[in-house]
Amino acid sequence: MARRRSSGVLTILAEAQRQQARQQEAQRRAAVAAQRQYEREQREAQRAAAQGQKEALRAYQQGREADAARRTAELDERVATLRGVLQSGLGGPVFALANLQRPAVVPPFDPGPLGVPVPVPDQTRYLVPPLTGLQAMNPTARRQYDEQAAHARARFEQDWHAAQAADQQRRQQLDRYRAQYEAWAADRRRAATGHAEQAVRLAAELQSGSAAAVAEFFETALGWREDWPEGFPQDCVTAWDEAAGQLVVDWRLPGFEVVPETARYRYVKSTDQEAEVARSATERKAVYREVLAQCALRVLAELFLADADGRLASVVFNGYVEAVDPATGREEQRYLVSVAVERAVFGAVALDRVEAIDCLVDGLQGRLSARPEKPEAVRTERLAEAVGSFGADGSDEDPDLFEMDPLEFERLLAELFRRLGYQTRTTERSGDDGVDVIAENPDPITGGLFVIQAKRYRKTVSPTAVRDLDATMAHFGANKGILVTTSGFGPGSRRWVEGKPLTLIDGPMLVQLLKENGLPGRLGPATLSLPAQNVPAHNTPAQAAPAGAAAPAGEPVLLTPGANVVLPAAELAELTVRFGSAGAEADLTLLLLTADGTVRGDEDFVFYHQPGAERGAVVLHPRQSAGGEGTTESAAVRLLALPAAVHRVAVSVNMDTDTGASCAELLGATLEVRGAAGSAWAFRPPADPAVSAMLVAELYRHRAGTPDEVWKLRAVGQGWSDGLAGLARAHGVQVS
Repeated sequence: MARRRSSGVLTILAEAQRQQARQQEAQRRAAVAAQRQYEREQREAQRAAAQGQKEALRAYQQGREADAARRTAELDERVATLRGVLQSGLGGPVFALANLQRPAVVPPFDPGPLGVPVPVPDQTRYLVPPLTGLQAMNPTARRQYDEQAAHARARFEQDWHAAQAADQQRRQQLDRYRAQYEAWAADRRRAATGHAEQAVRLAAELQSGSAAAVAEFFETALGWREDWPEGFPQDCVTAWDEAAGQLVVDWRLPGFEVVPETARYRYVKSTDQEAEVARSATERKAVYREVLAQCALRVLAELFLADADGRLASVVFNGYVEAVDPATGREEQRYLVSVAVERAVFGAVALDRVEAIDCLVDGLQGRLSARPEKPEAVRTERLAEAVGSFGADGSDEDPDLFEMDPLEFERLLAELFRRLGYQTRTTERSGDDGVDVIAENPDPITGGLFVIQAKRYRKTVSPTAVRDLDATMAHFGANKGILVTTSGFGPGSRRWVEGKPLTLIDGPMLVQLLKENGLPGRLGPATLSLPAQNVPAHNTPAQAAPAGAAAPAGEPVLLTPGANVVLPAAELAELTVRFGSAGAEADLTLLLLTADGTVRGDEDFVFYHQPGAERGAVVLHPRQSAGGEGTTESAAVRLLALPAAVHRVAVSVNMDTDTGASCAELLGATLEVRGAAGSAWAFRPPADPAVSAMLVAELYRHRAGTPDEVWKLRAVGQGWSDGLAGLARAHGVQVS
């Protein structure tokens, strides 16, 4: 009995131990299962995070690529804007004084993105998912959860403070922007008030015929438009030549940097960097030349459109950039574009269909720098500063070269040679090694360095000065030396320079060159006449002709480049066209042209081998000596005998290209046109070293085929570098 009772107790104890062991095993298995579940969830989270990182990386790279494409599109848009300078200007409003009297248009304040508050971070996005029942029993899982929750709270607090700081910065920027807007609006209202006052004053001064008011009117018209591309300056100087009906504009052009150096942007994934693809130098130069030509055409268009009263007979446009002279380190103006154009000629151009460069250079006979990126200058037609600036004392007389300040005299010579096509600079009073002006011809073939000495003497220059110039030229390594004086040279000096690269310019020749290039200067008192040395016998002093003026009988009226006059009906029966030069011989040539500017056939080409056309309507006479002062050649033109198909008679001269002579050797050249009743007009063409054939002037029908048809005479003075062949080809003559 005792044994059975003892056995029952042991059984109970053993069962209790087994149950306890089973419970412990179940707890262990549950903990292991929970750990495995947690690890499984962690792996799923890590897998999801990795996938998210890939998508984030892909989105980041796509964003970088899109940003590169956007910036490339901005470059393309910028270049398109540059190429559309002319077209964008053609559709704009036309300037009138009434525009200045309109009230200021001030748009309301627009804060833009600054008006949107910075959003506060959403706290719910920072919450960490709570642990499940089994996860909460795991100490490791609990510790990791607490760490994640602490990090989430820290991120939220950091982002919240960052958002508060960003919004405060936004409010400060908004306040500054609003203050800038208020200042801008106030300036705009004040400017409108000033413009209205300016309009009233200008209207009164224009009525009085003030030349300064005319120049200010057109300068205001050019500065009124605000639709020029960003970075384009609108600085200009205008001058009004009332006698010629000509406005001269010196306009500041944008620099070469206006054309982007970068062609496109490219994102490189391997290095996570944005690379710039450079625009070719050839493309940049082509775009820049097109921009310069379009600027010139647009300015001309705006001026003629603004001229509702028809004041402008012609306009001279000179476009320049500010550039550093590598020799002196000083900034100077380099002229890259120059053109003179008449109203009728420009009005016949369809600007909405032209190629800008072709129109400027070929259609309007303008000059455009071949290498504007350098920047390489061109010869200007006429600068604004030279209009109405004769006589610093306020008189209309040319300054006496004998009395001129030495530095002013040197600057005058520098300007003369600049207009002759050279890049010039003056030297200082001391340390100049005997050189007053340095001139450089940029042409790579015929160019070079010239040294110029000035001698303001009243007596003959001694041969010693000429020999010193020879030594100075060698010292500088110059290609040529030029000695300029207000007096003259003796036989010894002239013999010394024979066969040497030396040129002597005496007083009369200097005055003639100054006059030819629109510069002031006389020798001695204004009441004294100049010596006739180096001037053709028929080249008498004359006054500048106003546009459309008739000439008085006897003394010829002097025409400026681009000027034109109406020929009175009494003069048309027979015109005598005479050309003379004290320098190299030139052949007079006349072409009978149709309305499109070409000959009908070779029979319309009148020159030394074919001296007549249209049964004696145009007859070329043999060349004559001018009594030791050069040669003259003349022609008779009977305008009334010309058929209706002939709209123009082009009067040209050409040098002998076999000798290498250029129009620079036409010293004291003058074209004179004298009518049947005695009225006469004269034009002194420029001594241009770049051409060997020149269209000096033309007789043309104005309002052809209408009851108001008249014949006019226009002074031109532009030409071709390849001589007679270029002249012929340009007017439709077949050259074999």
